Amino acid sequence: MRIVRLLLYGLLGVIVVVAAAGAYCLHRTETDIAARRDRVEAIARADASPAYDAEAVAALPAPVRRYFAFAFPEPPQRILLATMTMEGQFRRPLEEGFEPTSAEQIAAARTPAFAFSGTTHLPGGLWARFYDAFAEGEMAMRARLLSAITVVDEQETPELNRSSLRRWLLESPLYPQALQPGGPVRWQPIDDTHARATVSADGLSASLVATFRADGSLASFDAEEDGDLTTPYHGSGEHAERTDYRMVDGVMIPYGFVIARAAGGETYPFWDGRITSIGFTPAE
Repeated sequence: MRIVRLLLYGLLGVIVVVAAAGAYCLHRTETDIAARRDRVEAIARADASPAYDAEAVAALPAPVRRYFAFAFPEPPQRILLATMTMEGQFRRPLEEGFEPTSAEQIAAARTPAFAFSGTTHLPGGLWARFYDAFAEGEMAMRARLLSAITVVDEQETPELNRSSLRRWLLESPLYPQALQPGGPVRWQPIDDTHARATVSADGLSASLVATFRADGSLASFDAEEDGDLTTPYHGSGEHAERTDYRMVDGVMIPYGFVIARAAGGETYPFWDGRITSIGFTPAE
């Protein structure tokens, strides 16, 4: 009996140590995510989205004017920050299968910056916690299996930084106040259903081509160059489709989305989901 008790005590000790190590790793991961969110929030609170300028809007390309008329039935309130949660199916880089995923993101509405984090549920009861953030022109990206084992750790590079700036633009239909004249985005005409949006900040510049529907809604954003499908991360992706527009605080926001890599005339979706909640922090 004494040996059995010793074995049980030993097993209990191992369980306690493993649980403590897991709790520490989880705390470390969530603390890192919180710090990145705090940094983006501080940037956002330094400046608000541009004020609505009817004269400047009237000078925009025709499809962009129709989009603003659709997105802003009334002149929009200036905001500092957009906060959202999402859920759907996510495909990890260089993989083919999709797994259930939930995520949260905050984005500054004037100076390009965002912090994104998500949890992907894997077979066998496993999960991966991944997060990335872009602030002051620099990107960082990490993914940890069980919130403990680092499987992706990408630090800023010129190409990743530029891709991350493009991602802020690609996500901007969720905070269209940032797309108005007077902010970091410039619009160039292409034709009656397309316009090029270029965002510039922190010495970087990135562009996407917007496609607009007949009702004025923004249907998609697309890069004009192929993506590198061999990278261990998706980056911004090169294609984003937006659907299911709904009114949120007087602004039309798309709740449905498909984000994809694109190369050689083909698209390869990796994040197919919907917004589950979204709100704006108004400027004081």
